[in-house]
Amino acid sequence: MENVPRGSSGGERRRRGEAEKPRSPGTMEAIKKKMQMLKLDKENAIDRAEQAEGDKKGAEDKCKQLEEELLGLQKKLKGIEDELDKYSESLKDAQEKLEQAEKKATDAEAEVASLNRRIQLVEEELDRAQERLATALQKLEEAEKAADESERGMKVIENRATKDEEKMEIQEMQLKEAKHIAEEADRKYEEVARKLVILEGDLERSEERAEVAEAKSGDLEEELKNVTNNLKSLEAQAEKYSQKEDKYEEEIKVLTDKLKEAETRAEFAERSVAKLEKTIDDLEDASFLPPCSSSSFLPVWTLVSRSVFCCLKLPALRFFVPASRGAAQSSEVPGRCRRVSVGFN
Repeated sequence: MENVPRGSSGGERRRRGEAEKPRSPGTMEAIKKKMQMLKLDKENAIDRAEQAEGDKKGAEDKCKQLEEELLGLQKKLKGIEDELDKYSESLKDAQEKLEQAEKKATDAEAEVASLNRRIQLVEEELDRAQERLATALQKLEEAEKAADESERGMKVIENRATKDEEKMEIQEMQLKEAKHIAEEADRKYEEVARKLVILEGDLERSEERAEVAEAKSGDLEEELKNVTNNLKSLEAQAEKYSQKEDKYEEEIKVLTDKLKEAETRAEFAERSVAKLEKTIDDLEDASFLPPCSSSSFLPVWTLVSRSVFCCLKLPALRFFVPASRGAAQSSEVPGRCRRVSVGFN
């Protein structure tokens, strides 16, 4: 801004003498132009205040919308947490069932091992019985041969009847003993065969139970795998929703800061408009007061313009004031007025 040049003491006396003269028509015209420009600035300030109010309302609407979306996301997250709890319970039940199945399989394996040992013992006993049976059959065959020989000896040698009878009695006793041994061996063999059939049936039933337990264990493992995959998917979705929630919180924070800034600027604009209205009223009242010199009017007007333009962040405003004597020729314009720039870059 160009300052009014200061002259000597004689120049100051001349300016005080000019202050006592009446205002020229050019000064009144400049004041009217200033009033028109201030009114235009007032309208611009009102428009900016309305625009700021509209921005504030839009920001509030967007903030409400984001809050509603945030509530919806929180509800979805709660639903996901409920599903996660449910799947956790299902996983726990599946683990318990798997442990029970493993326990049953272990018991079945132990039972199968016990049956195998019993079968082995029965087979060993059967082998011993077969050996005894073979021995008894061999003795029986020998006894039959001896009986045949005795019969032939009885027919051939009748004189040896007593000896042959004794021998026959002995042979009959041996034959009875051999038959008894053979019958006992047959009975034991049949008993062992019945036990073997029963053990084979028990073994088949144990194998069936083991197969059923293995099938159930495979189903439980597959179900556990599916539950694990679902759990991983739910964890990924929960992490994704958490990232979105952080992003929305950041946007809400930025919008809140913008809203506060808009409210501050709106309040600033309202205060600036009030100051402008007061300044215009003062200027209108000043037009009816006794004339004053341009040198005393210019600093006041410059101070007011600075405060107003600083508050509203308006560009520099140029206007004309009456030029005083002794001013530089380069700053004078036609009509004996000096151009002054007021405002802030």
